[in-house]
Amino acid sequence: MFGITLLIIIALIAVGVYLFLRQRQESPSSDREENNAPEHRTIFNLQLGDIVEHYGRDWIVEGKLIYEEDGFTWIEYLLQDQQEIRWLSVEEDDHVELSWLQSTRSLDIPRNPPNPMTFEGETYHCVDSGVANMKREGATLNRQAEQCRYFDYEGDDGKVLSVEDWNGEIEVAYGQTISSGDISIFLGEGESVYGQN
Repeated sequence: MFGITLLIIIALIAVGVYLFLRQRQESPSSDREENNAPEHRTIFNLQLGDIVEHYGRDWIVEGKLIYEEDGFTWIEYLLQDQQEIRWLSVEEDDHVELSWLQSTRSLDIPRNPPNPMTFEGETYHCVDSGVANMKREGATLNRQAEQCRYFDYEGDDGKVLSVEDWNGEIEVAYGQTISSGDISIFLGEGESVYGQN
């Protein structure tokens, strides 16, 4: 009788060990750790609250515009530091192109912008234009239309000028092309810091 009881106890222990090991195989700890690990941020997947450092100054991602035209997609992030706003434009064609832009009201642009155009003593030539469909996340200021007519201009020494027509609301931004080494990216809290609309 004692031998049968001992065999039953050993069998129950073996079944328990088998079930425990099988459960560990179905959900290994490496998967659990991977799911809890923060996502690696790049210029292509920045989220609200992430930090973009540019020449020692921290800018918070407050919004994101996603442009799509004929299957081609590019992104502009609205970045904010206190009351100042900048736009980080990210475009990947044959290579990644980054631009650091700020808005200006110094140009009175007609609905059909001229080519070339002069701004602050520099001459800019239109290198691309079209109509893009829009998606947005977070703050985007006056950029609320479902489509945007855009005109991209280039000047000397990497200077750029962007003209966008949002249902008759003309937005102009100017700036400079930059390299990925000019910025550093840090994971944020996943939400707006400044609460812009």
